[in-house]
Amino acid sequence: MSRFLRHYLLALQFFSRVPVTGRLADWVGFSPAMLRASAAHFPGVGWLAGVWMGGVFFALQWCLPPLPASPWVAAVGATIAGVLFTGAFHEDGLADLFDGLGGSADRARALEIMKDSRIGSFGAIALVLALLAKVSLLVLLAQSDALRAVVAVFAAQVVSRAMPLLVIYTLPHVGDAAGSKSKPLADSLSPGALLAAGLWTALAMCLVVWLYPTTPWWSATLGALLGTAWMRGWLQRRLQGFTGDGLGATQQVSELLFYLALALSL
Repeated sequence: MSRFLRHYLLALQFFSRVPVTGRLADWVGFSPAMLRASAAHFPGVGWLAGVWMGGVFFALQWCLPPLPASPWVAAVGATIAGVLFTGAFHEDGLADLFDGLGGSADRARALEIMKDSRIGSFGAIALVLALLAKVSLLVLLAQSDALRAVVAVFAAQVVSRAMPLLVIYTLPHVGDAAGSKSKPLADSLSPGALLAAGLWTALAMCLVVWLYPTTPWWSATLGALLGTAWMRGWLQRRLQGFTGDGLGATQQVSELLFYLALALSL
């Protein structure tokens, strides 16, 4: 149980801005092997992100007057809550990846651009469009059923954090191995870690199916999988592997496709 909790807290430290510091961080510790083991708990971090974002979404919808603009305010608030939770970790990866792959057809040059901390035109456009799409889809879901939209936010955070593990498991790591935070994940991601991540995800989906049994959650999950398959193919074709930015972008794309597929199925 102690090892389970340490690995979970390390995943929380890696994937969020939740403070795991001081004596708690000393107790958790760090090693490349621990980081690989913590990958199993990435969807578990999605549980916290989903509860936090869904809670903000629900609270704003409940507190605001029943006006047409209220779902927009709630969706923006939930999106801000998600950015604060992660420190824009995934959004930064999305912007960097699109800057690199949009800025050059040459693999080496694309990887070099992705390491630049400055945001370029392709990254800015991708980030703005992704945030607009996310807010718009949440509003659409909220207008259909406000409480189901809250549940969808929770489910999307869990499912989308499981998707990058499929990329890690099936592609090699590329780029600056020495300076990359994601490199330890690529050394030996075990089938057991994938199984544990799948368990976190399955438990979340069982919960949402229990809450809304007639909602086509399978369609939303399929949408996330298709988005991940597209991202994997793009990374393989352009970079012959994955980078940390590619993993962040995969999370964002799979989250968007989760909402879109769910909206199309209603």
